[in-house]
Amino acid sequence: MKRIFISITLLLITAGIARSQSVYQPYSYDFYQKFNADAYSTKTRLHTAMKPFFVDDSLLMHRYDSIMNYGSDGSNKSILYRKLFNEHLIDIKGANSTFYADLLPDFSIGRDFSNKNNTWLSSIGVQIGGTAGKKFSYNVSGYLNRAQVPDYISTYIRQVGIIPGQAYASTFNSNHNAYAWDYITATVSYTPVKFLNISAGRDKTFIGDGYRSLLLSDYASPYPFFKLTANLGNVKYMAMWAYFTDPAGTSDLNIDRNKWGIFHYLDWNVSNRLSIGFFDSIIWANTDDNGHTHGFDFSYINPIIFLRPVEAANGSPDNALIGLTSKYKLTDGITAYGQFSLDEFTAKEFFSNSGYSNNKFGYQLGIRGANLFGVTNLNYLLETNTVRPYTYSERSSILNYSANSEPLAHPWGANFREVVAILNYSYKRFDLMGEVDYGRYGLDIGNINYGKNIFNSYSDPVARYGNTIGQGLKTNMVYLQGKVGYLLNPKYNLRLELGGIYRTEKNSDFNDKTAMITFGIRSSFRQVYSDLTSYKTH
Repeated sequence: MKRIFISITLLLITAGIARSQSVYQPYSYDFYQKFNADAYSTKTRLHTAMKPFFVDDSLLMHRYDSIMNYGSDGSNKSILYRKLFNEHLIDIKGANSTFYADLLPDFSIGRDFSNKNNTWLSSIGVQIGGTAGKKFSYNVSGYLNRAQVPDYISTYIRQVGIIPGQAYASTFNSNHNAYAWDYITATVSYTPVKFLNISAGRDKTFIGDGYRSLLLSDYASPYPFFKLTANLGNVKYMAMWAYFTDPAGTSDLNIDRNKWGIFHYLDWNVSNRLSIGFFDSIIWANTDDNGHTHGFDFSYINPIIFLRPVEAANGSPDNALIGLTSKYKLTDGITAYGQFSLDEFTAKEFFSNSGYSNNKFGYQLGIRGANLFGVTNLNYLLETNTVRPYTYSERSSILNYSANSEPLAHPWGANFREVVAILNYSYKRFDLMGEVDYGRYGLDIGNINYGKNIFNSYSDPVARYGNTIGQGLKTNMVYLQGKVGYLLNPKYNLRLELGGIYRTEKNSDFNDKTAMITFGIRSSFRQVYSDLTSYKTH
């Protein structure tokens, strides 16, 4: 990270070469759904399944500019007004370069009525970004955070040790629900030719057209990466190498638990309506459970390969995952999409439907669109996700599909079914959002592995055959969330926000309830997930 910040500092001193044609936009579902009408139009062939976007398509750029410059009427208003409501705090546009910087306040207070606890968030951040010439851009954001969280989030943190999707959590007073953490992302991007982008830094990547991803999501903490993206019209291809910490990786030896990952994704727009995607990945340990250092595997360095045959030819114990994505635009307002994730399978048992523990896969089906009932900017999504027991787990936990003790795919791990519906509506400076999420999953009980906790070894399942989705301690979760935001400054998503959550997590052993309301001044585009299961085991 020090090298990244040094490089950016030198860039700011020496940059002197017009505004980049590619604008990096950090990913969050709530913001990206504002592109729905354009991105999922039957008149376009945009590659929508690979996020974050570099907003360089002329159609997306038009929409992006209208969002980012809302309220900028060009009148001679005071500099204080412009800085509060329309502009970056620092915004320099030179002949050959740009630079911007913002303070990111993120403060809220709340009340968990079910558990009679107060909640609050105190976060201050900073972002800087800019361009040098037409080929180079950068974006860095960092936050210092303290919070007192609701009971179900604290239950999760005590088991995992991580603020959901962000960073390691440390307590800072006697209140067991109060935590402190840092959150940093940084991305530099270089586009040497029109068809190729090279980016590196510390951030997240999301694959898919849904709210969740069963292949690679933005849930786990940011991680260092190096990424190549080629855009050849109807085909877009990504190769990414990443390095993960894994404090939950178990070993009897006192060794650092880190691992590597490589990810390939090819998105093919067959027509204006139909798209098909192909995904594969390999995860391997930097040091195995016996203390033997593996390091970076150069057999995976070729960006244009199928990883599974190389992994098999090496006779390696590495963790391979493959998957498919698809979407079909039924109309301008309705797009159907789906995913299939295959972790491991044995053909005989797979097709005989015997519930074999090593047949590990998940699938997603969804529908999404814009302008529901003819109402402009009323966007919607309805999605179902299903993942079999033991999916994403491995023989050794250091090899599982995770980063920084959290899943790289769906936040719930495995052994679940979920249905989620989301509505978003934007009117002038108002943003409204509503979510309904229902899930059924089976928790591990005691030391028995029923397949939800991906950090348990799949070598010791509860049974080899007859495994079913939801086995174990059958648990139901209902999650309802609503938010109303008033946008103050679109440049860094500064807004006043009122939100409410009602949540139940219930089985034969416990019945946890949360009913809470929050209000605050929020900023930044980072996605924070609170619709997660609080227990890994029970």
